[in-house]
Amino acid sequence: MAVEAQVGGTLDAVNFREGEDVQTGQVLFRLDPRPFEAALRQAQATLARDEVQASNALRDAERYKVLVEKDYVTKAQADQARATAGALQATLQADSAAVDNARLNLAYTTIRAPIRGRTGRLLVRQGNLVRQGSGPLVVINQLRPILVRFPVVQRDFPMVQRRAARGTVPVRVVTADSGRITEAGTLAFLDNAVDSLTGTVTAKARFENTTDALWPGEFVRVDVELEVQRDALAVPARAVLPGQEGNYVFVVGKDKIASVRPVTVGRSVGEMTTIDKGLAAGELVVVDGQSRLSPGAHVDIKAQVRPAATDVGVGLAGSGP
Repeated sequence: MAVEAQVGGTLDAVNFREGEDVQTGQVLFRLDPRPFEAALRQAQATLARDEVQASNALRDAERYKVLVEKDYVTKAQADQARATAGALQATLQADSAAVDNARLNLAYTTIRAPIRGRTGRLLVRQGNLVRQGSGPLVVINQLRPILVRFPVVQRDFPMVQRRAARGTVPVRVVTADSGRITEAGTLAFLDNAVDSLTGTVTAKARFENTTDALWPGEFVRVDVELEVQRDALAVPARAVLPGQEGNYVFVVGKDKIASVRPVTVGRSVGEMTTIDKGLAAGELVVVDGQSRLSPGAHVDIKAQVRPAATDVGVGLAGSGP
């Protein structure tokens, strides 16, 4: 959020250091208040003068009201006195508004942080002349909590809507250097329209960011969890091969002999693929070198990869700042 001056003046003081965390309402800058104090005193003096005149005009109107009943003055004179009193009452209201405006301008000489967050580099220095609308004095970015914005393609949007209707939607992120953030976030916002240029809907996830692992403007990969398949049997996706009669894997028995096993695959999640039929938990499958294998071949096992019963999350993958 850009912090700007709402009145112009000389910058008297800067009450924070660049890059410092600030709290909502904390004083950041002070402008020279003397011109605004003088304007406030002038407005108060004008109000006091007009209050005296209005009070006198009101007494005159009351006197003329009594005199016109006795025919000592004309009705026109009484009407004029009443009109003068009414006009001065309206002047008092304008004077009171001018005092409020002068007091508000004086308050604007103290510039406070509108949000809690971390300050960026200082864009002005003490002694500079700043003006209203001349640009930001400093930019504050909120870090805790922080929002991660990412696109949802139009074809996936109905799934996200249905999942959001059932409750909180977990979201996880991976940084550009492939570091996974341990803290999970939640889906906080779905835009109300599809962008006709990109065919996507803007979404936002909210993270508490207690460790400052996420940073404003950072590019991250986003995983949205839409469903969890409990006790699923999964193998590395590279173990599953396409064949003329369907998908299959090479299974290695206790005698280290490879055999072909037709399988029915389920979902693909990242580098893993779930197996609906054809394998049992604990069986060994070949994940590398299948092109050199044939049924009945002897296999030299270098490392074991066992399909296991596990929970597989099904969701969307995207990216965003």
